[in-house]
Parts: sequence; structure tokens; C-alpha cells
Amino acid sequence: MIYEYKTKGICASRIIFELDNNKLHNVQFIDGCTGNLQGLSNLLEGMEVSEVIKRLKGIKCQGNTSCPDQLTKALEEVINEININGK
Repeated sequence: MIYEYKTKGICASRIIFELDNNKLHNVQFIDGCTGNLQGLSNLLEGMEVSEVIKRLKGIKCQGNTSCPDQLTKALEEVINEININGK
């Protein structure tokens, strides 16, 4: 399933990604530092969601967050929604 997350406090304005069998695919950061974010997206392809969160949560760039940290917030939001709604 494809998800879109509106970021807060970073250069990237949105993150679009797919989840399939608890694995992350096709991560796209809209705006932000193109080269770094394309590299990050490629490194995360096919990674288990829990591993992505473990590795990236809490990384800071601007203020108290970063593009990697915002991705973890998006993933946690989706996981919580799935757990609550059973989607």
C-alpha cells in the first residue's frame, strides 16, 4: 500500500512510500537535499520497518528532527493506524 506523510520542520515537504509485508519500498522525499535523500531511499529499499525505525529515529538536522527522523514518524503513524484499524 502507498502512503504519503506531510513532514514537519524539515526541508522535504512530504514523504511517499510503500509498505509490503512490513518492508519499506519506493521511498520518495519531495523537496529537500536530492542526492542525500535518493541515497537514503536506495539504502532503505526492502528493509524491515522496525529496523528502519531503530536506525533512524531521533537523528537531528534542523531543530529537533531530520528527514530520516520524519520518515520514522511517518512509519510509526502508519503502524499505529494499522494496529488500531486492522488495515
